[in-house]
Amino acid sequence: MRLPEPSRLLSLFLAVAGGLVLWSAFPDAGAWPSAFVAVAVLYWALGRDNAWWNLLTGFLFGMTFFLPHLWWAHESTATAPWIAMSTVEALFLGAFGIMWTWVRRAPFLRRRGWRLAAAFAVLYVAVEQWRAEVPFGGFPWGRLAWTMVDAPTGRAAWLGGTVAVSLLVAFAGALLALAVAGLVRAVRRRAPREAGRAVGALALGVAVAVVPLVLPLPTSASAGPVETPEGNEVYDAGSDLAEDGDLWAGAVQGNVGEPGLGAFANRAEVLNNHLEGTYTLAEDYAGELDVVLWPENGSDLDPQTTPDVARGLDAASTAVGAPILVGAQEFPESGGRYNVLLLWQAGNGVVARYAKQHPAPFGEYIPMRSFLRLLSDQVDRVTTDMIAGVNPPYVDVPSRLGGGDYRMGTIICFEVAYDEIIRDAVLRGAQVLVIPTNNASFGFTAESTQQLAMSRMQAMTTGRAAVQISTVGVSGVIAPDGTVVRRTGLFTDDEFVANLPLRSSITPAVAAGYWPGWVVGALAVVLLVAGVVGGIADRRGRASAA
Repeated sequence: MRLPEPSRLLSLFLAVAGGLVLWSAFPDAGAWPSAFVAVAVLYWALGRDNAWWNLLTGFLFGMTFFLPHLWWAHESTATAPWIAMSTVEALFLGAFGIMWTWVRRAPFLRRRGWRLAAAFAVLYVAVEQWRAEVPFGGFPWGRLAWTMVDAPTGRAAWLGGTVAVSLLVAFAGALLALAVAGLVRAVRRRAPREAGRAVGALALGVAVAVVPLVLPLPTSASAGPVETPEGNEVYDAGSDLAEDGDLWAGAVQGNVGEPGLGAFANRAEVLNNHLEGTYTLAEDYAGELDVVLWPENGSDLDPQTTPDVARGLDAASTAVGAPILVGAQEFPESGGRYNVLLLWQAGNGVVARYAKQHPAPFGEYIPMRSFLRLLSDQVDRVTTDMIAGVNPPYVDVPSRLGGGDYRMGTIICFEVAYDEIIRDAVLRGAQVLVIPTNNASFGFTAESTQQLAMSRMQAMTTGRAAVQISTVGVSGVIAPDGTVVRRTGLFTDDEFVANLPLRSSITPAVAAGYWPGWVVGALAVVLLVAGVVGGIADRRGRASAA
């Protein structure tokens, strides 16, 4: 089975349509079946045997997808950086178009329907993986896997992480394209055999999409809001799944007075909002919590260098009877700054610390600053470049019951998109995941809900309960199977308490480490070499025949 070669005009139309369909699969639209349709449309759009034309087609698909998908970058910066980011990401899909043109020239793939679909999926996911690693550490936004948190296919994260999920989506989408083309051809030609092949491709695609339902994801029967004997509401993230006890965590979403770029203009406002939220928790839960979670930049002043802030944290920690995980910025004397999470305990100050390992290029530090300043003065909005932390991604929290320490995996903001950081936290003993983030500068865009989908996928991948806690929302409590137990609104102040199951078992995805990505990348290189060699052989054969 093979698709008819589209005309140039049709391929461009399909590229635009496919990019918009893929955008609709992500939050806030969240129509996850659209991801399969988008892959099918891209498969057809790249049907011309012309590498340079497919570069244009893939790039156009990418631009049509990334421009609306990354609209939050426009909200937080300006038009030029938003377009530049979208263009860089779209170029990877343009490169995919070139490579796919070459790969399908491999002799063992020619007119082999399901083999072609599998090769297409392998190459797509390899490019997706490379895009998550380069340049400047990569940018994993827009992975197919992130669309699948509510789909049966998403459960494959437990087995092979985001690589496995994306691979199944891409394979099923390519099979869908073959099935539709086969059915159309069968109707036109009245060919029952062709119809049978098309139905077979469709059945295989459906099977690929739903087979993860058989995987033993740790599903909770207890997850949801529960009432304590004192009449307080707690959000249970699956206490029946606990292997090492439970962590009782309060969380504070303090909000800001001015959404957007001016969110931190009023000095100490954010700090005071989170202090007030902590006192609100103390009214009902004093002495009942192991930790209180604040978001990234929950304090806009460093308590280690500002005595008034230290005293405020001491008082709040004493009132609630628990240490507070505070997001702050450190400015070392050697220059630069660290984005840190500080576990602050009354009377002891900082008892544990994590510094962000993967600062966001162009958002938290500016590579090639002098050159880029020639293109846009927006680079000067980042006045002090952020330094990458080197400490492992966790903090240890003392149990309120005196039973030893609990280990929380700490992943700051965009780090939730980088699988290796989350895996490292779990392999180092993290029993639960905490994702503090600051979404204030992104306004009422889909950035925070896109991030929540990633947090949910990482919960499924690791088998860990998770809390995403934001300055302004969206915050959420997530069970180990990815179920959202509690979710806040955007630009509201809120507090909640979560009962988080502590787990130490290692999922196959975590145990596999980098291997899924390495295997897919290696297979893609083999396919590419085979396709190039096959194309050269074809040209020589035609030349000798002439």
